Amino acid sequence: MAVEIGSEAPDFELRNQHGEGVRLADFRGEKSVLLVFYPFAFTGVCTAELGALRDELSAFQNDDVQVLALSCDAPFSLRVFAEAEGYGFPLLSDFWPHGAAARAYGVFAEDKGCALRASFVIDRGGVIRWSVVNAMPDARDRTEYHRALAAL
Repeated sequence: MAVEIGSEAPDFELRNQHGEGVRLADFRGEKSVLLVFYPFAFTGVCTAELGALRDELSAFQNDDVQVLALSCDAPFSLRVFAEAEGYGFPLLSDFWPHGAAARAYGVFAEDKGCALRASFVIDRGGVIRWSVVNAMPDARDRTEYHRALAAL
């Protein structure tokens, strides 16, 4: 079960596609975060969803909001994925310990070994203000991101 709206967002420190450490807590007091869990790099739905974020990035990532996308893929594959697709936001590797961040958010699919298709909006105070969890094959509606971020 996913963490509840109104609860404090579980902190994590993960490596991005360049091997740099990224901590959720570093954004506290500075920016809200659109946290996007996706199952696997290089798959059709995941590539399309992240591509939609890329194509409208200024609406989702700006002075007030940071996009962080997480999967259980290794950082090396995420680097190739980010370069191939031109993503201008961090792709974070929840590879080891495998799925620890996804588990903390209640969105790790034990039977598949990957994160579910889940998103969270976390305010500057570190509180979860909105979330959605979709079935693995079902893409998220990015207009919901617009609404959730506008409500902050």
